[in-house]
Amino acid sequence: MELKTRYQYTYFIYPYIIEQNKYSKYLQNLLRNKKCKLRIFEKQKDLDIYNKFLPKVRRFMFPTFDFSENKRKKFKELDVGLQATILQKYPCTIFEYNLGKNAQGKAGRNNGIFFKIEKIEIICFYTGECFILLKTAIEDLEQFDDVLNFNYKFKDIKSEFISMKQFDNIKIQTSEFDDIKKITDIVDEIVGSYTRNINIDTNKFLTYSYSCIDQEHWNKNKNFENIKHQFYKYTNVLPSNYNLNVEFSKEDRKIDILDKWEYIKFGFSNQATTLFTSGVDTFNYTKLPFLYEKVYIYMYILQLYKKIYMQTLIDQYKSATKATKLRKEFLNFTHNVWLQDITTDNIGELLTKSWSENLELDKLYWKLKNEYDILYKESNIEKTAKSNKIIMLVLIISLILNIINFVVLLS
Repeated sequence: MELKTRYQYTYFIYPYIIEQNKYSKYLQNLLRNKKCKLRIFEKQKDLDIYNKFLPKVRRFMFPTFDFSENKRKKFKELDVGLQATILQKYPCTIFEYNLGKNAQGKAGRNNGIFFKIEKIEIICFYTGECFILLKTAIEDLEQFDDVLNFNYKFKDIKSEFISMKQFDNIKIQTSEFDDIKKITDIVDEIVGSYTRNINIDTNKFLTYSYSCIDQEHWNKNKNFENIKHQFYKYTNVLPSNYNLNVEFSKEDRKIDILDKWEYIKFGFSNQATTLFTSGVDTFNYTKLPFLYEKVYIYMYILQLYKKIYMQTLIDQYKSATKATKLRKEFLNFTHNVWLQDITTDNIGELLTKSWSENLELDKLYWKLKNEYDILYKESNIEKTAKSNKIIMLVLIISLILNIINFVVLLS
């Protein structure tokens, strides 16, 4: 029996970095784009975010919570340049990209998978690390195979080698998106020409996906082991026809799984985070998918930010000649981000811990600290050497002056 799906959506995440000296201009570019709108968070409207993030991290990720009605009004009256100047000082700024209507498409050519792009969001951190989030959902969904195949196909649409893949390209069929390139054009439009090279794969989207399986496949009489192979393919973003027994090595099967609840499984791989549930519990297709996309996704973005930013600092430390600016950045990151607890929410705590382990954040931080210590010691040695040279020069000058005075006295 084919696995049936009750409800599904997938966010595809594209990371990129803006040059810090171009960050203000980049914000101006987004503010001038008529399809972009600054997202201003409000306590009543975004109550789950407000409650589930601890105050310091909430101010870091969502500083617009502090916008009063009067401040919002005054901000809108400012010209774009002043708005960008204000926003560039905030740790994080979030935009919504308006498609006008849900863009529909079709994956495949004959028996295609119809889907829609429901939302695009842009998240920018003041250090230049940014993320584009595209929310997709499959229409008239029945089979879980469609979810596997769609996620597998869509994640590669930024790749220059997509035409060489051994599967049908995604075919967008509306007047707004008449082919796959239009999606990549939107990404390129948002990113613009302000980026710099980064040590991450920008040819693939990261996948953040939710699926609720029909309860007939996973219940008290039918346990998870019967469909576990589907979960492995889901978390590793593999197609439905992938033969795990033949093509999947034991090493590759090592995904991280969070399974403290009977009918809820979180999966973590280097490409994806997945939430896999059974419809046997109404919470799994009502409240949980809402929290997963409205709250926990921002916790994931924050963990991704930590990883990319630390990688950036490590690269800068290796080629740095002056330590002052990098020292300040490292200490600010440590105090304002690294040492801060994100949430006291039970699921949120477990997720952030799992992401931290999967992304190897602790290992990366200690590598960064080691680079910082080396640079700081070298800087102090240089300062000491420079001070010694100055002292020696002063002594020599003093000695010369004393000799001159002595000769004058003798004469």
